[in-house]
Amino acid sequence: MVPCPARLRAAWIGVVSGSVWELRTTPITTRGTSGAAAGSFWHMVSCCHAPRPWQHGRMRVLRTPEDRFADLPDFPYPARYAPVGGVRMAYVEAGPPDGEPVLLLHGEPSWSFLYRSVMAVLADAGLRAIAPDMAGFGRSDKPLNVSDHSYARHVEWIRALAFDRLDLRGLTLVGQDWGGLIGLRLAAEHPDRFARVVAANTGLPTGDRPMPAVWLRFRDVVQTAPALSVSRLVQSGCQTTLTPAVLAAYDAPFPDEGFAAGVRAMPGLVPTTPDDPASAANRAAWRHLSAWDKPFLVAFSDRDPITGAMGPVLRETIPGAAGLDHPVLEGAGHFLQEDAGEQLGHLIADFIQSTPAPA
Repeated sequence: MVPCPARLRAAWIGVVSGSVWELRTTPITTRGTSGAAAGSFWHMVSCCHAPRPWQHGRMRVLRTPEDRFADLPDFPYPARYAPVGGVRMAYVEAGPPDGEPVLLLHGEPSWSFLYRSVMAVLADAGLRAIAPDMAGFGRSDKPLNVSDHSYARHVEWIRALAFDRLDLRGLTLVGQDWGGLIGLRLAAEHPDRFARVVAANTGLPTGDRPMPAVWLRFRDVVQTAPALSVSRLVQSGCQTTLTPAVLAAYDAPFPDEGFAAGVRAMPGLVPTTPDDPASAANRAAWRHLSAWDKPFLVAFSDRDPITGAMGPVLRETIPGAAGLDHPVLEGAGHFLQEDAGEQLGHLIADFIQSTPAPA
């Protein structure tokens, strides 16, 4: 819930971010860290120019207080921010700034913290690891309403951050869960930006085939549960028992239910019928991927009932996957970054080193 307007003082910031003006409101008083008004603020976004199809004219956004992210275990990377499409998106980096870039995309309901072990390995290998937080997750701004989220909008948010703001080229994409649903679309639509792909427990559904029953149950829980525990959702997708500090880190972005619209929204954005709003774009992406001849590594775990069936499809459909030794991370669940993060990091680094991009 947002702070009551009667208790707010509002001020026009008077700063133009691209074509977006922000009206930010902050609470006069705070109430600890339990409510949406606790040190956070919401702002209304109005576009000065005609919005793109994925944009709303106005959108209320919540921002998680910074102190929620204090003392994160094994995650020393300072947050960086960029304004993108009406939200402030967060990302972290590790490794040399001139290293070959690796774009690490997380999924539902995690954030860049998921990649902490992977990032350390990539940085040690001399690679530049970049891990964004999707809008609605991590330190990124959180659109207040479920209706503010769409598949196309999330693709555009990541595209704008990676290409317009960071101007990343020669990329290695690493996508897990929604990180693949978004990242594979970007690779298909902007192949000139990418050197190779690592698909890890992900896919690109079109709605033409049924989703697994276990995923349908997950979707129903996320959409209908009176209250969500993000840490419990992450733990349910891991084979290892996460420590209290790690569990707290997954809950940190969501001080209360008002911040969790993105978590609620994402399962409903996965195409499950042939006429889903994202189905046509995903089918077009598959047509491009079926001709993708750059290196494409399929690095799945052996204990993920949600995406396991997609591994063979990716290996058999994408030309760039032919002739590669596709690893299976044994004993790891859906969140293989938690169960086998260092192993995944070494696989990515070895893959990059063994498939040099053309000069």
